[in-house]
Amino acid sequence: QVQLVESGGGLVQAGGSLRLSCAASGRTFNSYAMGWFRQAPGKEREFVASISWRGGNTNLQDAMKGRFTISRDNAKNTVYLQMNSLKPEDTAVYYCAASRFSGAGATTSLYSYWGQGTQVTVSS
Repeated sequence: QVQLVESGGGLVQAGGSLRLSCAASGRTFNSYAMGWFRQAPGKEREFVASISWRGGNTNLQDAMKGRFTISRDNAKNTVYLQMNSLKPEDTAVYYCAASRFSGAGATTSLYSYWGQGTQVTVSS
């Protein structure tokens, strides 16, 4: 069982930055691939980024490349999402998720554990 708690969301102006954190419980954090997803009002949940068990492989949605970075610190049981050059269209609830499949990537169904989300609002 893994419990995930996101933090770091908030209100920021367009062009600003935020760093989201996701703290995981349990002693086997380094055996889970981690992902970030987001859901805007009236839209389906979409993939943002993923990172493999030890951080060697990362994936980003094309729209986030060059602006977002995913990383993890297994010693702290934490995964991060650094978001720069934020745009109003980045406004959403951001969720982190954990998967036993190292190559889970953007496949939502491969993630077994989800956090409750953190709100990110980008004003224009």
